[in-house]
This record gives sequence, structure tokens and C-alpha cells, in this order.
Amino acid sequence: MKKIYIIIPLVLILGGILAACATPPIDDMNSAHEAVMRAENDPNVVAYANNTLVLARDALARMQAESNARRYDTARSLAAETISLAERAIADGRAGSARARDEAEAMVRSLGQALDDTTRAINGARTVPGIRLDFNALTREMDVARGAYGDVQQSFAANNFRDVISRGQIIRSMLADINGRISEAMRAAGRK
Repeated sequence: MKKIYIIIPLVLILGGILAACATPPIDDMNSAHEAVMRAENDPNVVAYANNTLVLARDALARMQAESNARRYDTARSLAAETISLAERAIADGRAGSARARDEAEAMVRSLGQALDDTTRAINGARTVPGIRLDFNALTREMDVARGAYGDVQQSFAANNFRDVISRGQIIRSMLADINGRISEAMRAAGRK
């Protein structure tokens, strides 16, 4: 029984000494910081995976807090989580950029076709007897739409896919308005 009383305090003392000597996982923590910095400096992450980046930053802050509280095992675990989230943010950013590129490319193609279709509709309307349309105004509006389409193509070439989509939607709206006026004028001319 006497041996147990000696061994238990000895184990507790050794455990306390080992715990006091535990060191923070500096390499793991540095790797986590570097991973978050890489994600923060990736324009695709900022544009398309900001939510995942926020999670990585949060894990990084929790890692630092755990390290400051000398809970090094938890800090080490959070470092691994931070790295994983930062890598996921980079992957999500690439995927988001690819989706945006595909959507922007489809927008550029469809706008080119819509401009051609609207030009044909205007030319067709010119041949309708008694149609009441201001063809000069329509021509000016088409010139504006074509100029905006040129801007869209430049944005696409510069990989500014969000700009392509937002400007493209404006052009679509302009063309829909023109086509609506043409259709209405043609219906009115047909009733006469």
C-alpha cells in the first residue's frame, strides 16, 4: 500500500512537468497562417468562395486562442482544420470561377444572337406598310446596345465574369424592350 502512495504523487508530478514542458505547435500554426494568406490573396477565393474563407479565418482565430490558453492539442487540431478550410476555399474559388466563366461565355454568345435577331426584327418591321415606329430611335438604341456588347466582350476577355453577367442582363433588357415595341407596332399595323 505504501508503494501506491509514493507512485501516485510521482506520476502526478511527472505529468505536471510534462504538461508544463508542452510546446505550441508552431510549425502547424505557421502552416495554417500561410494557408489562409494564400486563400486571401487568391482573387477567385475572394470573388467566389468568401464564405469558406470566413470559416478558415474563424478556425485560425480559434487556433490562436487555444494556443494562447496552452491547449496545444486543440490548437494543433484547429491548425489542421484551418489548412483544410483554406484549401477548400481555393478549390471552391476555382470551381466558382469556372462556373462564372461558363455562364459569362453563354451570355456573350446569346447576346450576339439576340442582337442579330433584333436587327432582323427591325429590318422586317421596316417593310410593314403603315407601321408606326421611330426607326431612328430604334437605330440609336441598337447602337447603344452594340457598344455595350463590345464592353461585355472586353470584360469577358479580361476575365471579369461578374461584369459580363450584369452588363449582359442590361443589354437583354434593352433588346427585350425594343422587340416588345416592334411586336406591338406590328400588331397595331395588322389591325388596320
